[in-house]
Amino acid sequence: MANLGPIVLLAVAGFLVGGVAAMWKTARVMAVVLGVLAALAAAGGIAWLL
Repeated sequence: MANLGPIVLLAVAGFLVGGVAAMWKTARVMAVVLGVLAALAAAGGIAWLL
């Protein structure tokens, strides 16, 4: 249970990617911002695992 941080970051990245998919047609600027945040969360989760 001590290594829950990377799992949470990867889950947040997944939710953000879903937000990108939902917002792409209506608000592209916000979708790009969510995409950048998703990439940062995923990179942080993977880096934490290493």
